[in-house]
Amino acid sequence: MLNEKFKVDPRDAKLSMAHLHVAFVALAIGGLAGLLQVLVRSGKFTLPFGIGYYQVLTVHGVVLGLVLTTFFIIGFMMASVSKTSGTFTNRQRSIGWVGFWLKLVGTAMAATMVLLNEATVLFTFYVPLKAHYLFYIGLTLVVVGTWLDSATIYMKYSQWKKANRGQPSPLLTFMSVITLIMWNVATIGVATTMLFQIIPWSLGLVDTINVGVSRTLFWYFGHPLVYFWLLPAYMAWYVIVPKIIGGKIFSDSLARMSFVLLLLFSIPVGFHHQLLEPGIDPAWKFLQVVLTFLVVIPSMMTAFSLFATFESFGRSKGAKGLFGWLKKLPWKDARFTVPFIGMLAFIPGGAGGIVNASHQMNQVVHNTIWVTGHFHLTVATAVILTFFGISYWLIPHLTGRKFTKKMNKLALIQGYTWAIGMFFMSGAMHAAGLLGAPRRSAFSDYGGAAQAAEWVPYQIAQAVGGSILFFSIIIMLYIVVNLAFFAPKGDEEFPVAEVSNEAEKTPMVFDNWKLWLGITAALILFAYTLPLIDLFQNAPPGAKGFKLW
Repeated sequence: MLNEKFKVDPRDAKLSMAHLHVAFVALAIGGLAGLLQVLVRSGKFTLPFGIGYYQVLTVHGVVLGLVLTTFFIIGFMMASVSKTSGTFTNRQRSIGWVGFWLKLVGTAMAATMVLLNEATVLFTFYVPLKAHYLFYIGLTLVVVGTWLDSATIYMKYSQWKKANRGQPSPLLTFMSVITLIMWNVATIGVATTMLFQIIPWSLGLVDTINVGVSRTLFWYFGHPLVYFWLLPAYMAWYVIVPKIIGGKIFSDSLARMSFVLLLLFSIPVGFHHQLLEPGIDPAWKFLQVVLTFLVVIPSMMTAFSLFATFESFGRSKGAKGLFGWLKKLPWKDARFTVPFIGMLAFIPGGAGGIVNASHQMNQVVHNTIWVTGHFHLTVATAVILTFFGISYWLIPHLTGRKFTKKMNKLALIQGYTWAIGMFFMSGAMHAAGLLGAPRRSAFSDYGGAAQAAEWVPYQIAQAVGGSILFFSIIIMLYIVVNLAFFAPKGDEEFPVAEVSNEAEKTPMVFDNWKLWLGITAALILFAYTLPLIDLFQNAPPGAKGFKLW
């Protein structure tokens, strides 16, 4: 039996599980929408009941890209902070529950409008595409809910610091705080365009909208959104996976430094998503491309730390030769193997990201389905497989059940089928993108019969891959239901690795938030102030007020 102090408090577990339940319902809905998409793009399938392709595309993007990720991440971080910094107070937990219900109500509002075909505006909801105002209000409520979740975790972190003065904060708590700071700063952009531009416009209070400002504010948020997805996976890679394999964290300081650098370099880089847009001076685009490439530094630090951990563990088990340590890793443990597949997928995913952020190469793949393939390697493979790996132990830990050998075997099958399906689907997307196949488009909307015919084999490969992925989703949902309700009662470990005895002592500078927030603010002001002023001053003729419209 596990000592009670090593378990997440049942009251906190209930809050965390509420988030996970919503996340996996979103996986079922979004996964079905994704299957329908690739079938339509193959040219061999027509949607029934008058359902539109772009309606399905919006469901897939919003439900998986926003709902699944946000609810899973918050649930995971709530459990991580409760585990490492202590049980939430009643007040903190109540704020967390208010945040959960706000997110759920907002999700229901947005989903209803999409299902009624009143919000077919895709994941990015670019203006001048217009949705029903309840869609925008719903998404805004989701963001506000996450702000309350953040307050819950900040309060617990502050409480821990006051009780443990002069000590570095628990690593999982520190990582959660960094991730949420990045999220809170980034969501200022999307909240601003929602509240001051899009919602008044959708309500008919204004007639026009400044598209350049709206898209800039969206991508101020949109790029760090990618890191909001990624950093919780990094949390598992740095802290959870080493414990699962029986090793130790290579360096606590290196892990914290990589998260600090990701905070600094993830927000002031949104222009690299707008390289082909007018109204932004090329010099500012170039600056943000440079800042984008600086993200390579913490990414390489992470890769070094992880593989140093793996090699150190293998050597401790007697591994010889250059790669002998690979044989010592627990390949039969799905809690390790499935996230490891995600780590490997992140290598070509990161390479594709370099292409996307490079001005000249971006012009080759911009708005092609290559970009969609890139997202499916990074978010839908590296991140999601890590989330699945977390679920294998987190759900039974929170529900008081066991991750059995039978479920472990099934989880390995699930991870392998996901990798195979994504190999076909994402690989075909990359290949078709290099041939010019557009992203977001249904097969029937392709222009030029000869060129469309050239893409057909790749679209069929996408359909094959998507079908395998949907099969993998069904397996995952079966595992989740089993672990939540039917697995044998027991105590499943919440694996948190210790730091290597050979690692340097963690300096307290990492908890100096005045320093890191000050540098973050300075970088944002430097990268965005003058370009935004330029977008206001050079708004289209007839713009009103301070030219948000």
